[in-house]
Amino acid sequence: MKRSARDWLAAIFALPGQPLRIMNVCGGHERAIAASGLRSALPSEIELIPGPGCPVCICPEEAIHDAIHLALNANIGLLAFGDMLRVPINVPRGQPRSLNEARAAGADVRPIASPTEAIRFAKSDPSRSFVLFATGFETTIAPIAAMLTQGVPQNLSVLLAGRLTWPAVATLLDSGQPGFRALIAPGHVAAVMGSSEWEFVPVIHGIPSAVAGFTPESLLAAIYSVSRQALEGQCFLDNCYPEVVRPEGNVLARSQLSTVLEITDASWRGIGTISRSGFALRPEFARHDAARRFAGILEKAAGGRRRAGEMPPGCDCARVILGKRYPNQCRLYGTGCTPRRPVGPCMVSDEGACRIWWTAGIRHPEPRVAVSQAGSGL
Repeated sequence: MKRSARDWLAAIFALPGQPLRIMNVCGGHERAIAASGLRSALPSEIELIPGPGCPVCICPEEAIHDAIHLALNANIGLLAFGDMLRVPINVPRGQPRSLNEARAAGADVRPIASPTEAIRFAKSDPSRSFVLFATGFETTIAPIAAMLTQGVPQNLSVLLAGRLTWPAVATLLDSGQPGFRALIAPGHVAAVMGSSEWEFVPVIHGIPSAVAGFTPESLLAAIYSVSRQALEGQCFLDNCYPEVVRPEGNVLARSQLSTVLEITDASWRGIGTISRSGFALRPEFARHDAARRFAGILEKAAGGRRRAGEMPPGCDCARVILGKRYPNQCRLYGTGCTPRRPVGPCMVSDEGACRIWWTAGIRHPEPRVAVSQAGSGL
């Protein structure tokens, strides 16, 4: 019989108390934790730290700048997933600082929810060129790879800014100061790429780990697992989402990803370049590569960037993404930065920790101190 959330909570409280900082990588996990009130339900010794699992938050500024520049100068229809339209970047005063502002300035920018909409737009107007600004992690990029393997209209190309999830966690662990002692790995990414992709965390770094789904029951099972591992001095990867996740993942999706894409070093906004963390289209798909198709226009765009890769002045999104600050420890949280008027990307996306905390009712900033000073040890 499956355990209820109440059962898992009782099991967690029955464990001997110990301080344990657990990073939940996924923005979807952070949203589920906030919506269900798990932080307040857990023992005070257990700390859940938001991690780098918001694709909108880490999308490199230069990629957004390129998308804006194409939309304004290439006579195309620019298609982007909804959250990306509101992400602000650093540009000189008076220039559009988001895709929404580019649309207000006359660019043809259209929000979409899936790659099939991009195909529909392209087929509906064969005389016009369309560019799909493709951002996201493996779960978003896999359908785009599938779309390209199945064939797309000649007038549709892809401006790719996809990222792999695990290299960001590896970078934190390799730093020697990750700030967490246990990890909850993202269930939807593991469903595509396989749970085995996360074995490096316990095997190489000796950190208790568990893959979790998005229900309170699955998340609490993962928290119980890593808590017990830490108590018993064990480190392994526990699959607490077995109904969806397999060690090998989705074999077809992985095959489509490898057919269409190659792995490259890639920039993460506020973090920098992470080795082998990005996707790039293989040469066989060059005819649908917007970076090649519009290379001349994008070269001009590069000259107009400033502070490329940085967060806006005063914004602590980068430290929130890295688990070095809580959202409400940013000086702009709830004052200069709100969902209605976001300054940084973490307040834009439904998977951004700042937006999630705001939606959960945390409306005021705390004193701007490091998480370590607040008892988290980061």
